[in-house]
Amino acid sequence: MRAPRFDRRVQIQRATLADDGFASVEVWADHGTPIWAAKADLSDGERWSAGEVAASVTTRFTLHRTAFARSLTPKDRLLSEGRSFEISGIKEGGAGRRFLELTCFARTDR
Repeated sequence: MRAPRFDRRVQIQRATLADDGFASVEVWADHGTPIWAAKADLSDGERWSAGEVAASVTTRFTLHRTAFARSLTPKDRLLSEGRSFEISGIKEGGAGRRFLELTCFARTDR
């Protein structure tokens, strides 16, 4: 198996609650420092929903398996090249469980 090419800097974000003066609202804040990742686009597509066309891309990001990476959950999100990716799945990858693979999706029509 070939080692992934870690040539992208990605930023993980985690949702926190903040008081806007009226209520608690969810805001996204950077979680940790940017990390190196490998990126592979898996699929893209469009779909109709409530009279609106939504275009999206599904992408797999591969990260080194560190304590920080193991703390990630699908509640977090990932920023790469100005686009926000929602994490839909996390699994171990690579020989010897050296990597974590994050399956993510992003809207491309925004």
